[in-house]
Amino acid sequence: MQLFRTKEKLKAYLGSITSDNSSLGMVPTMGALHSGHLKLAERAVHENDIVLVSIFVNPTQFDNKQDLKKYPKTLTQDKELLYSLDREIIIFAPLVTEIYPEKVISGKYNFDGLDKMMEGEYRTGHFDGVGTVVEALLTIVMPNKAYFGEKDFQQLQIIRKLVEKLNLPIAIIGCPIVREATGLAMSSRNERLSNRLRKEAAFIYKSLLEAKAKFGTKSANYVVNWAQKEFDAHSDLKLEYFSIRTSKNLKPVVRKQDGQKYRAFIAVYAEGVRLIDNIALN
Repeated sequence: MQLFRTKEKLKAYLGSITSDNSSLGMVPTMGALHSGHLKLAERAVHENDIVLVSIFVNPTQFDNKQDLKKYPKTLTQDKELLYSLDREIIIFAPLVTEIYPEKVISGKYNFDGLDKMMEGEYRTGHFDGVGTVVEALLTIVMPNKAYFGEKDFQQLQIIRKLVEKLNLPIAIIGCPIVREATGLAMSSRNERLSNRLRKEAAFIYKSLLEAKAKFGTKSANYVVNWAQKEFDAHSDLKLEYFSIRTSKNLKPVVRKQDGQKYRAFIAVYAEGVRLIDNIALN
């Protein structure tokens, strides 16, 4: 297993092992790896000749400085997990100065409005930070395919828009959400929950499943209002938003249309920990 901290050494190594006929798959992460990340890496290994996992806690996508400070940094354990999956995986764990050589600041992006709703409404500048680091990582590595989890579905659509606008020859692959036994979507943030709240947070996925069932016969507005009332009865779980959107462009649903795909999106606070999830409704 090779680990690189600088882009120059990484590029030199990739240049020595890749060819026009080889496929390079990339899994961008912020570390603190769990089974969800490993599923992404496993799929990348299955579909590519060479696989690279990046580990970088990106400061510009945290609107809350305390959240950045608390984010776990577990490079040694991450290396061990990836080694147990495939000994040939390459790790790129750059220093902050490799991604932000002059100043730690986000670029400005036009995502055609995808960044102005839901997460973008509550996390100022978040998606500019995401765009900055993803553009940097993708242009350093230039993989054939890059793998992202659907738990951050809004982010996934924004990254697809980014690659389209930058005209990068990279396929963005969305992978299904990996869940704990209770249904809670796997996240590095889950480790910050008490055992009691971790079990209680399973209600998030339960509510999504019930919303999906209701969406078959009820209007979007009915389902949204129902969900909001459900969380009123759970004092330990503070609902930030519950929204039903079109899957492709994330537009709010006014009236359901035949042939259109929809998803429900949710953000909840539990013990000060922010948890997000989503589900395809049809």
